[in-house]
Amino acid sequence: MAVRIAVIEVSHWHALKDAAYLTHLPKIADATLVALQDPDGDRVAEVATALDPALGQPQLFTDYREMLAATRPDFVLALGRHSIMAETAHHLLDAGFPFLMEKPMGLSADEVRGIAEKADKVGGFAAVPLFQRYLPFVAKARVGLAENIFGPLSHMALTSLRPGSDRYVKWGAPWMLDPSIAGGGCLRNVGLHFLDMFLYILGEDAEVVGAELSNRALGAPVEDYACVQVRSASGVLGTVAVGNSFPYQGPPKPGKDYVGAGAELSLSGRDALLTARGGSLRMITADRQEVMPARPDRTPALAILEDTLDRWRRGESPVTDAWDCWRAMVLVDEAYRLAESVS
Repeated sequence: MAVRIAVIEVSHWHALKDAAYLTHLPKIADATLVALQDPDGDRVAEVATALDPALGQPQLFTDYREMLAATRPDFVLALGRHSIMAETAHHLLDAGFPFLMEKPMGLSADEVRGIAEKADKVGGFAAVPLFQRYLPFVAKARVGLAENIFGPLSHMALTSLRPGSDRYVKWGAPWMLDPSIAGGGCLRNVGLHFLDMFLYILGEDAEVVGAELSNRALGAPVEDYACVQVRSASGVLGTVAVGNSFPYQGPPKPGKDYVGAGAELSLSGRDALLTARGGSLRMITADRQEVMPARPDRTPALAILEDTLDRWRRGESPVTDAWDCWRAMVLVDEAYRLAESVS
């Protein structure tokens, strides 16, 4: 089934950098890019010139409502500023457009809950690409838990250090340093992924029991480091530490390894320890050590694009939806409130 795709607010860096969704579209069978939109007309034209020629020549717009009315796409990839995401999502649901919207889908858990509730009410398809779930660490952890390899769990520690936040300015998204538009720094942008990972691996709710934020390294208006302590409903402890302070070398590479030098993941129980670090995944028990690649077979951003479109074509629910985003956003909001109360 052919699918005509339109993209909202391509000045978001994930259009061409990091997740680089537009670089993956030529790899998706029967996908056609019909339109691009951004309020900055120069930026949308610049993005269009950077596309793979195989995508053809999409129509360019500065107003997403006008784009949707003029092109009537089958599916929408919604990027954009965090402060307008909820408004955009409600418009898409009201107009009947299925979509994949980049996280965080809004500035707060309440905004995301409103999207999830409307999607349920109107039967809309509101997906969000929580693609860290595609890491081999996650799959191995869930299999190990299902097979009771770990025994009673102790804790999970998830660390991800990303390059400095000045990259957002270089990549055409300076608003990421404005807390009124971005809703925060690395905690809301990166931490959400790993709080979702904690919830998804354990399959239970959690609460925030400690949080610290810092902008000491970069001095930006938003935090460049966050450390959040959580406790699951059954008592498993977790630490999520994220930052934008990893020394950056070389040009950005789309579709890169998502467990790189700045990431360390671990899940510890009485009988086993699972770690992902430096490209290697290790399962350690009392009598053996299994070593596997930590890199996924498919680039996570491409994988979730393909799987999301496949599920939509089959009339199934999204791989990850607005409710999944909401659950992680609840923890993000709790962490900000707790950090502010002790600062």
